[in-house]
Amino acid sequence: MAAAAQCAAPTPKRYQRRRPERTLWYRIVQTHLETWLELASGEDGEAPPAHVERTFRRYLECGILAHGFARAYCDECQHDFLIAYSCKCRGVCPSCNTRRMAETAAHLVDHVFPPLPVRQWVLAVPKRLRYFLQADAALQGTVLRIFLSVVERCLREHSPSSPADARIGAVAFIHRFGSSLNEHVHFHCCVIDGVFESTADTDNAPKEAPSVSFHAALELDAAAFADVQARVRTRVLSTFVRRDLIDKDDAAEMRAWAHDGGFSVDGSVRIEGADRVGLERLLRYCARPPFALEHLHQRDAEHLVYRNPKPVRGTAPGTRPAALVLTPLELITKIAALVPPPRAHRHRYYGVLAPNSPLRAVVTALAPAAVSPAPTSAATREESRHRTVARYLWAMLLARIYEALPLSCPICHSQMRIIAFINDAGTVKKILDHIGESTQPPRIAPARGPPLWEAAAAAEARNDPQWDSSAQPAPEIEFDQRIAW
Repeated sequence: MAAAAQCAAPTPKRYQRRRPERTLWYRIVQTHLETWLELASGEDGEAPPAHVERTFRRYLECGILAHGFARAYCDECQHDFLIAYSCKCRGVCPSCNTRRMAETAAHLVDHVFPPLPVRQWVLAVPKRLRYFLQADAALQGTVLRIFLSVVERCLREHSPSSPADARIGAVAFIHRFGSSLNEHVHFHCCVIDGVFESTADTDNAPKEAPSVSFHAALELDAAAFADVQARVRTRVLSTFVRRDLIDKDDAAEMRAWAHDGGFSVDGSVRIEGADRVGLERLLRYCARPPFALEHLHQRDAEHLVYRNPKPVRGTAPGTRPAALVLTPLELITKIAALVPPPRAHRHRYYGVLAPNSPLRAVVTALAPAAVSPAPTSAATREESRHRTVARYLWAMLLARIYEALPLSCPICHSQMRIIAFINDAGTVKKILDHIGESTQPPRIAPARGPPLWEAAAAAEARNDPQWDSSAQPAPEIEFDQRIAW
């Protein structure tokens, strides 16, 4: 019996509905958003961008049952539960950020990257140039194309017998943030470690059925990375001079700076073609959100601590990473600056993986597509038939991230299904009343004045005789104001 119990299959993890209103970040936004909007609008008379305010307000509705929900039902034992809607915003909501990160990585591993080695190339530019990149999407694309074209030339040179028109396959991620919540535009590019050559005979073979051959790159050393860095520095500085963003003298001075003038290229991370788990882990890192909720802690009522996951440059190995001490308003300001603008792509395809490449279909067909579970109903089969490979089921994503099947019945372990989406306010209230959940969303705190004003208002409200709002504090230095200077 003991041996049989040890060999029994482990009990699957039970899905627990998330409750964002209990997290520290939600309480911060709930309490200080209106105050931050009021102060940000009053500093220079210009309110924050509309998409930033919209993102924060939608985050306050994410995961709250009072704003609507879906109902999951088990046909076997009649058990059901509610699933709150998500905001699907970028940059603010930790849950939606995690889902988007996992979905992007899963799609690239299952349907884009073939089983070939992949190398991560990272480019960082000097601080003087980051200012221009922060707000200019076209300039970001130009610098990224320069970087990838130099990497493509490097891989051609290190790939034996590759032709001059061989192309690389890459997915580039534009990061607008650093590890300490700072604005830092840099690029993470996952590049297949080699080049592709089209082997189709254009005279005889049909155009819709091209074929490719892959030339693997030889081992790259520090000299190859240094050469890529030098070429990127020269071309990027020339581009900034040509666009009148910096002067020729400034560019010449930056070329003479130590440590390559602040340019940094790294290509030391390489994933073997058979290591699909490692590739997905790397892609999640490249698609990660600007901040992590587990690094945020509260020190006291007015101060927060954000743990920097990376050590500060120049510190001894093993030193504990530095921590940021921020007020709630300072934290919201930093996060608001990292919210991406609408319709801005988070990652881009290059080379044979580009959307207009004639070789894209051939290369991506080599990717080991994920096997989807068998549909359990006619409605699910119809949904699966029309679902594209770029879109993943919510349940399958949760199972991939947390190893928990949300649509597995906790009572009889049968497959559950979504039977309704409840949006009507009256129906939502009746159902939540019946199951004992709150029918009102969390209250958003109104804008507050500075603490001194609050103290004065509280003292006047209780008629404190020691508080005189018209009195001024005594000057620190006594002087005769009748003296004419």
